[in-house]
Amino acid sequence: MKKILINFAHPARARSRINNALRAAVEGLENVTVNDLYANYPDFLIDVKREQRLCENHDVIIFQHPFYWYSTPSIIKEWLDLVLEHGWAYGSQSCALEGKVFLQAITAGGDDSVYQKEGFTAFTIGELTSPYRAMAKLCNMNWLPPFTVLGIHRGLSEEKVKVYADDYRRVIIALRDGTLDLEKARHGQYLNSDLNSIIRRP
Repeated sequence: MKKILINFAHPARARSRINNALRAAVEGLENVTVNDLYANYPDFLIDVKREQRLCENHDVIIFQHPFYWYSTPSIIKEWLDLVLEHGWAYGSQSCALEGKVFLQAITAGGDDSVYQKEGFTAFTIGELTSPYRAMAKLCNMNWLPPFTVLGIHRGLSEEKVKVYADDYRRVIIALRDGTLDLEKARHGQYLNSDLNSIIRRP
């Protein structure tokens, strides 16, 4: 059974119905640690050694966050700048993160049609999140496409929120139990595009 670290980053968590639902769906699961970055570091004084130990002690590292300005909330950038030190996360003698699975779980206001070359942004989610794929490659991690919840600004029904939360829980359990086909998942646009095709029955 693999250990999963979810670095949760939302500066206004109380206002995010979907992020709260996703988080609630996986909190309390065996071998799953939710690390709330804004709650732990309201002053942005990140405990680098603590964060490195958390990464070392887990097999899957997830950043769950809203898609702010086509990127992450600022505390994640601070985390990356400080925690991913040369000589620990990358470099000729570095292997702390090697082989660990990395992915983002993102929520965004625009729907899928916005994130297309012909859409409003002129870029896909894959293109906009490419710096994180590059980071995972530099650190010799196994990158997976993001788990995405799009179209929030148009409103999500309670039924849709429940479906996304259930899917998130399903993904986390499959990653933990080794029933998610990593190779197949790697080729999808979003991790949750078609869960039935990438999750094997135990």
